[in-house]
Amino acid sequence: MRHQKDTDGGTDRSLVIRAGAALACFALALVGCGSVMPGAVVGNGSGGTSATAEGVGPGVTDDAVKVVFVGVDLEGVKDITGFKTADAGDPKKQVEALEAWVNANGGVAGRKLDAVFRMYDASVDSPAAEEQLCNKITQDDRAFAVVLTGQFQSNARPCYAQRKTLVLDATLVATNDATYEELSPYLWSPSYPSYDGFVRAYISTLKDRGFFKGRKKVGVVAADNPINRTTMKELALPLLEEAGVKAEVAWVDTTDQGSLFQGNDQGAVTFRSAGVDRVMFLGGARLASIFATVADAQDFKARYAISTYDNPTFFVNNPSVVPQDVLKGMVGVGFAPGQEVADSQVPFPGTDAEKKCIDIYSKAGITFPSREAARVALPYCDAAVLLQAGAADITDDLNAAAWGAGVEKLGSAFVPATGFTGTGGYASSGAYRVLVFNNECRCFVYEGGDVDFPTS
Repeated sequence: MRHQKDTDGGTDRSLVIRAGAALACFALALVGCGSVMPGAVVGNGSGGTSATAEGVGPGVTDDAVKVVFVGVDLEGVKDITGFKTADAGDPKKQVEALEAWVNANGGVAGRKLDAVFRMYDASVDSPAAEEQLCNKITQDDRAFAVVLTGQFQSNARPCYAQRKTLVLDATLVATNDATYEELSPYLWSPSYPSYDGFVRAYISTLKDRGFFKGRKKVGVVAADNPINRTTMKELALPLLEEAGVKAEVAWVDTTDQGSLFQGNDQGAVTFRSAGVDRVMFLGGARLASIFATVADAQDFKARYAISTYDNPTFFVNNPSVVPQDVLKGMVGVGFAPGQEVADSQVPFPGTDAEKKCIDIYSKAGITFPSREAARVALPYCDAAVLLQAGAADITDDLNAAAWGAGVEKLGSAFVPATGFTGTGGYASSGAYRVLVFNNECRCFVYEGGDVDFPTS
């Protein structure tokens, strides 16, 4: 991996190297590591993705349905960085197990699932690389659906929607309600919540837990992309004002390693000058660990908020990378146990959905020593189970619009194995729990039970 060169004589080069290496790990380690959408599930095509419930979609024949599962080389990143994270296993074999299970249980709309596995080199992720991947899947494979992991560029999902390819998004990426509506009925998240619901839950939890108490300002490290710009303006900033604090926003360009480091570094300088001592993160670009590292170099001290998007387990697994004093007092929300808490906090497997997925893999000879080790396999399973369930009542015209209507009929009956409860909307995760760092166990724990993601 290429590291960003040190261009600031006042910055410790070792910290630059650590931050650059951490970026690669964070971008990949979370791969596969909620609100009910307003209106009808099947959109009106306002985003240039008009759909009809008649006819069959691409990749659909009388006998088979082609679906591409995308994977990334997590073990390769571990070898480069030396960082610790649970071995996620062999994704190709996991996809084969899911294909066998689906076909042994009726297939998809009475057709055989033809699952194709493609490895994506996320270490060179760029808009051009993701467009190339989209072209391969939509033009060469001519897939009906794609299960995405590790795709963070803003052009990826519109590319598939424009080609009328169903996207089952297993990437932990911030997608707001407006984007789901715009790309309807092609974009779905079988495992994670709507970004709007998350933002509401995140800010209300921080307020209720006294994170803003006695403060007039809060530092917000925000990913600089169109979705986050819109969500910040229309939702997050007004909610913070209602909570009694004004946001000091540090926008971070996350498109490459250099801009990511530079944006976080400048944010720490800005917050220190403004007297900010509370910092939160918005945008789903795993900003927390990078910021904590560069902030330490700038001698900036603060109390931090935390969420699933920030990969809490990485903080715990790699104490030499991120200064450990930043963990003290961390509080926020979590919605994916495999990304944030030990199995001692939530027995593994726990929910019926999780047990079902683990059983599918077990029958194929695939086992997981921990939930963290299943962080890729469980979102894959969510995608396969939802794919089959949404097509249960379809016999002839299998297409994205008809499939979306089928998912709408499921309501909250579909529960992701990755999370706690279902929604029946584009984003399937329906609940979160308060997440805090416990100094005694030096780990993250949940406090309280499931709380529904707010929809307004």
